[in-house]
Amino acid sequence: MSARFGLVLFDLDGTLSDPLEGIGRSINHALAHFGHEERPLEALAWCIGPPLADSFPVLSGSSDPAHIRELILKYRERYAVTGYAENTLYPGIPPLLEALSAQGVPMAVCTSKRTDFAEQILAHFGLRQHFRFVSGHDGNPGVAHQKWEQMAGLCAQGLVGPDSLMVGDRVFDMHAAHRNGLSAAGVLWGYGSRAELEAESPRFLCEQPEALLEVVLG
Repeated sequence: MSARFGLVLFDLDGTLSDPLEGIGRSINHALAHFGHEERPLEALAWCIGPPLADSFPVLSGSSDPAHIRELILKYRERYAVTGYAENTLYPGIPPLLEALSAQGVPMAVCTSKRTDFAEQILAHFGLRQHFRFVSGHDGNPGVAHQKWEQMAGLCAQGLVGPDSLMVGDRVFDMHAAHRNGLSAAGVLWGYGSRAELEAESPRFLCEQPEALLEVVLG
């Protein structure tokens, strides 16, 4: 059986794993350190996907770039030690990746998370061997991160092309794919709503990982 796509590019947070506990606790760690109000974890679900540089101004009420940088660095202080491991894999993800690997489907990861954190998470769950490469944010908290620009860089390097499929749970993933001429598959088990994903008109919408397997293998 041959795959429809030359490369399947996965988002990480909200697509392969549920990161809310680790991200939420690390956000609250940073907020509390600087005297800002902490939030219930469920109230931080909207922070899964957007860059921290966009989330912390809303959470802190501050527009001071220096303070936002401090918050991000304090967040990373906890996340690097504890938060990255407070992930849970979505049901069906390990067998999905194993099935695609068994069919020889090339796969990679494109995430807004810092690259070393993404590598840690994939290694923690024993998933790293499934992916040709892991592309993440360079980690500079003072630079605004746009996923479509990150993906454009992968295209320029020849790592990603028009025969690639981007798989993600948020509008940022769909937009990045379409802006760079890729097909997109929205997944409905993450943090993006059906309406959010449908607004970007992805080629596919998948309710469960088993449906994504059918999409890729045809």
